[in-house]
Amino acid sequence: MSFHDMPFRPMPHSPRTLLVNPTITSPSSARFPLSLLHLAAALDRTGESHIIDGNVDRDVVGETLRAMERTHFDAVGISVMGGPQIEPSIAVSKAIRERFPQTPIIWGGYFPTLYADTALAAPYVDYAIRGQGEESLPELIAALGRAEPDFAKIGSLSWKHDGAVVHNPNRRFSLGDSGIVLPYDKLGDPRRYLARTFLGRRTAAHQASIGCRFRCTFCGVAAMFGGTTALPAAARLERDLSYLKYELGADSIQFFDHNFFDREEDMIPLLEVMAKLEMPWWCYARSDALLNLSESSWKLVRKSRLRMAYIGAESPSGQMLKEIRKGTRPDQTLEVAELCRRHGVIPELSFMVAPPENTEEETQHTFEFIRELKRINPASEIIVYIYTPLPESSKHEKDRGKHPGMALLDLNGEPVIFPKTPEEWMEKRWVDYACHADAPWLTDELRRHIHDFVTVLRCRFPTVQDLRSPTWAKRSLSAMAAWRYRQRKYDRPWELNLANRLVRLRMPQVSGL
Repeated sequence: MSFHDMPFRPMPHSPRTLLVNPTITSPSSARFPLSLLHLAAALDRTGESHIIDGNVDRDVVGETLRAMERTHFDAVGISVMGGPQIEPSIAVSKAIRERFPQTPIIWGGYFPTLYADTALAAPYVDYAIRGQGEESLPELIAALGRAEPDFAKIGSLSWKHDGAVVHNPNRRFSLGDSGIVLPYDKLGDPRRYLARTFLGRRTAAHQASIGCRFRCTFCGVAAMFGGTTALPAAARLERDLSYLKYELGADSIQFFDHNFFDREEDMIPLLEVMAKLEMPWWCYARSDALLNLSESSWKLVRKSRLRMAYIGAESPSGQMLKEIRKGTRPDQTLEVAELCRRHGVIPELSFMVAPPENTEEETQHTFEFIRELKRINPASEIIVYIYTPLPESSKHEKDRGKHPGMALLDLNGEPVIFPKTPEEWMEKRWVDYACHADAPWLTDELRRHIHDFVTVLRCRFPTVQDLRSPTWAKRSLSAMAAWRYRQRKYDRPWELNLANRLVRLRMPQVSGL
């Protein structure tokens, strides 16, 4: 029996919602579950909420069931990313459905936003909220408490009706401010989320702006927000960061903004706040935004102690950048590497290799471009991903049918068929696809060549983010890799692979900060 076959039972006056963040990383890499904290703040205006974070509470299924046995919850909201978080999301959903069959299960986050039909194909998912949920989720919880709920009026909701999936229109998102600091106390001791990183001894995660006004065709953020962005008021940013600094003891900030730097006139008030607090920080940025900053704004950037900016360089091919609607040029990538060097900011540049067309040529071109970047700014950090574009159905409704790319074909020339159920997304090949680690059109030889290049590169230039490996080990690996890098002898670096088993250098594309 599914949830929709159950008899209606009215909610108590104050509805309770359980919010679950399934396990996706190690405890040492756990950061504030910011999406659930924002949802909790919204839900608590008219009801109550409780958070379970699987990155800290490792038995997320057991902890969820125990919480539901102790307290009646009117619904469970589960935040679901693609890739490795799919498996624990399915596990906790199935366990809830089996033990508490009358409790509605709601999926939100990137996965149901991009793959709403796929999420709702599962019998253990009753509703999916696409994009921002701070308004949609409280409205859904309220509707579930009525004898005759009207789900059709809830923006960005996907739901099941008479055996069919219904997708309500997208709602405009906003950066609402409730006037209160996020309810960190719902996490138990929030200080356990402060991590030792290269930024500081107690780095806190925070999100200031939401969305991005650019519409890159491969980007999940563009698919969620459709080219819109919202920046916080300076007073709000100062209030939130002051709480983290003075109440929780944070000494540095890792921004989870989709794109921190935007138009200069909008950034100056935020940079003034950061310059006032002087907390070392890391953020996402664009090369053109940084290049357009005036010298006075760069003075604020330096005073604010920006240590590293993650910049999506993507490709050295101007044609490819146009096709994916990136809006930047290869020469800007080279310029920003030099600009960051002059201002003491480390550029963390990400590249997408092995596109479906001209796969080997574009990959080799990217490798040479990376070498040029390292020549201009040896401190540049390089992240290499496999190019794995979104299926057409996952794009934002504004972009579907526009700028269609070439058909995605596998090695046999057959069309790539994307999974239709969450269980299919659990398969290793699709987890790797979601994590930009593999693609159906890669040959074994090219896959190995990419891996070997990355091995030589990260041994030759170990990341400053690696605090675990001893300095002597990193210097030794760098010396070992020097001749291979100098002579472009990337293939089969057996000695580096052997040494890596002992040293285990950090890989930012896997673990980030």
